[in-house]
Amino acid sequence: MTPRLAWVLGDPAGIGPELVAKGLADPATRAVCRPVVVGPMWLLTRGMQVAKVHLAAARVDAARADAAPAGSIPVVDAGWPEQEFPYGVLSGAAGALAMEMLRVAVDMARAKHVDGIVFGPLNKEALSKGGNPHKDELHLFADWLGDTHVSEINAAAGLVTTRVTSHIPLKDVAASIRPERIMLAIRMLDRTLKETGVAHGTIGVAALNPHGGEHGLCGTEEVEIIEPTVARAQAEGLPAMGPFPADTIFLRARKGELQGVVMMYHDQGQIATKLLGFDQGVTIQGGLSVVITTPAHGTAFDIAGKGVANPGAFQEAVRLAARMAAARAAARA
Repeated sequence: MTPRLAWVLGDPAGIGPELVAKGLADPATRAVCRPVVVGPMWLLTRGMQVAKVHLAAARVDAARADAAPAGSIPVVDAGWPEQEFPYGVLSGAAGALAMEMLRVAVDMARAKHVDGIVFGPLNKEALSKGGNPHKDELHLFADWLGDTHVSEINAAAGLVTTRVTSHIPLKDVAASIRPERIMLAIRMLDRTLKETGVAHGTIGVAALNPHGGEHGLCGTEEVEIIEPTVARAQAEGLPAMGPFPADTIFLRARKGELQGVVMMYHDQGQIATKLLGFDQGVTIQGGLSVVITTPAHGTAFDIAGKGVANPGAFQEAVRLAARMAAARAAARA
């Protein structure tokens, strides 16, 4: 099965349209799926101009992506009027348009017109100014889809990671480390590893405190919460190990001992994964009933419109989404 994926253009003031255009121009990226661009035709055209690529594209109905003429890129354009979005300028209007594009793509996925979604980078502040009632796009997707147990998952340099807490202040992290949150992260990561092609991956769970808590000398979360939860996961047959000190867990991963890592908070994992592969890093919207991926980097307002954006992470996001969509289809079959 070659999955059909919606390619959403992302924030119109950022590098998303350029990345989509460069992805469409790459035969290897297009070969892993059947792309359907979701967004205004004028915005895709602008992206192609920046990317210096020339591709035939045709408007299609959301339910009839296969109606595009042979050799043309199907584009689902909901009649969005052309607007001025200066490159690199954050705005609520840009965030609102990005959300409208995403909503069309999600509706297409719910109607089974596409098998998954890949979207260009977004700006959380622009989304908020544009009316997003949630702190990020993941919880917006969860709201639209009716999904409840979700978590951001990152993939880079052959390693897949997730975290127990995400976009919260550091001062609130310790109080938010709870057994059910850890179990959710382990289960979600195990499923994602399998869907991305790692059939027998081992998951390392990070400690919260320096030196792994030193058996209670430097914090008690490891002894009281994390260790018992890892034991519970093992009893359920999940391939979890730890907790390991956060400053050495990625050394184990680089040696091949771990294929997945559960971190306790955002930067504990993000710093390491972006060092491992910033230009190839992918964010997977974990726990959703629809496969959704995006580059792990942001909108890169500083280089938007210059034609120099590296499409590597977007192309990897396409490959991962295609692999995961195919795995889910096989499981249903």
